[in-house]
Amino acid sequence: MADIGPVVRSDHYPLEAPGLWVERVGSSAFPAGTPALFLDRDGTINVDSGYPSDPADIVLRPQMMPVIRTANIAGVPAIVVSNQSGIARGYFGWPEFAAVNARLLALLEAQNCRIDLVLACAYHSSGTGELAAADHPMRKPNPGMLLRARDLLRVDISRSIIVGDKADDMEAGRRAGLCEGWLVNGRS
Repeated sequence: MADIGPVVRSDHYPLEAPGLWVERVGSSAFPAGTPALFLDRDGTINVDSGYPSDPADIVLRPQMMPVIRTANIAGVPAIVVSNQSGIARGYFGWPEFAAVNARLLALLEAQNCRIDLVLACAYHSSGTGELAAADHPMRKPNPGMLLRARDLLRVDISRSIIVGDKADDMEAGRRAGLCEGWLVNGRS
């Protein structure tokens, strides 16, 4: 397993920067050069309820369970890359994100699905304070979160795919050099 580098623990949250969550989940090791399955969160893994901040509101999208499970069986890391502008806008904070994330991971585990790495970017042009950033390199459609995951797990990004519900997910994958992107409502 690759070292995830310096992580600032802010109130026990795995923040690399004020607006960047990087959480290694579990201890599965992957050989260098393994492809990865990148997944958007809201609207892809779970039903998009609009800025989810209550763990009780998280509902999995059942059609994604076989995708994640197949990656797990094949030894392909499943990596969540999620824009979280609700934090930048002040709708909720990292504590609420942490609770929703923990609930999502528990629901997935109950379905025999494992996520290996979670990255979330709270930077947004409509944000406040240090989270106000018009075009942060970590925010999709920029490829920053995907490239950070590549470096952490040493995956072969050119053989990796992204699954998401928005054009920004597909564009982040294209900019990062992924081989393919799948829209949950079609194919890109």
